[in-house]
Amino acid sequence: MRTITLSHGSGGKLTTELIESIVKLFKIKSVGSGIGLDDFDDSATIPLSDFEIVLSTDSHVVKPIFFPGGDIGKLAVCGSANDVAVMGAKPLAILSAVVVEEGFSMEKFEKIMASMSEECSNNEIALIGGDTKVVERGSLEISITTTCIGIAKKGSVVSDRGIKIGDKIIVSGYIGDHAIALLSVREGFEFDTELKSDVTCVYPLVEVGMNICRINAMKDPTRGGLSAVLNEWASKNNVGIIVEEERVPIRDSVRSACEMLGLDPFMLASEGKVVFCVDKEYAEEFLAEIRKHELGRNAEIIGEVTDKYKGKVVLKTSIGSEKILNPPISDPIPRIC
Repeated sequence: MRTITLSHGSGGKLTTELIESIVKLFKIKSVGSGIGLDDFDDSATIPLSDFEIVLSTDSHVVKPIFFPGGDIGKLAVCGSANDVAVMGAKPLAILSAVVVEEGFSMEKFEKIMASMSEECSNNEIALIGGDTKVVERGSLEISITTTCIGIAKKGSVVSDRGIKIGDKIIVSGYIGDHAIALLSVREGFEFDTELKSDVTCVYPLVEVGMNICRINAMKDPTRGGLSAVLNEWASKNNVGIIVEEERVPIRDSVRSACEMLGLDPFMLASEGKVVFCVDKEYAEEFLAEIRKHELGRNAEIIGEVTDKYKGKVVLKTSIGSEKILNPPISDPIPRIC
């Protein structure tokens, strides 16, 4: 008998296979010419006369629900808002559905709701509706599903199918912070420095980038990390991507934790970073400008798109050798979002 495993929710190969098996059951998968299920993008769109409505929905089951740098409430807002933002749309409103178990602390519940409220207010996002369910004790602690609604001018939505040979790949800062911060609390590991999740809404940085040039693709490296993003881009666009391993920003503490635990930082989730793909002639200017923003001050150009190695991602090491960066099959740290 076939069963669902934790790996099916990791954002890797098994997640893709599961989604593909579900998607083929539906006959109507988009509204008109809008982006829909078959596109496997971060958000869907509903085209109107002059604008496009951009929507994304996410369920959040992170464990623990409070972690260094945030909690499930902040994560629920940022998670959906960022999926809308990387499509080039301004997040405007959120719908929230909460499932909480009987006996859950009212103090914790109010703290989580206050965190959601603060993140919405800080980013001018309205909470316009939702639903709350209470289930039997022991079913689960708390789960929050958020649906974010954004808007973009017609024709300005950024799909991840616009990548071209010669484009440069830019990452907005240190990768893997979120996953390692959660793991340190969950498993009780102690590191030399306190690690914090990078969870935040990224639209302010995206807006800076869109004012510089047309962005060919962008994505937040959540489940499956940077590896999942780059391999998805290479596969969808039938191109190769070469990454200079030494250029990828990784904190020493995250690198040390990965070496100790046998983890690959390229496959670990971040919740406040963006991977950009831009025309090569704009790359240096783009990098300089986003570095002026707090959310992009550690940004780096990490690689480029090539007509070699089609459908694959290749890491170029410091000694000049090359190795394949395979897409993640499963996530070594489940329930990170």
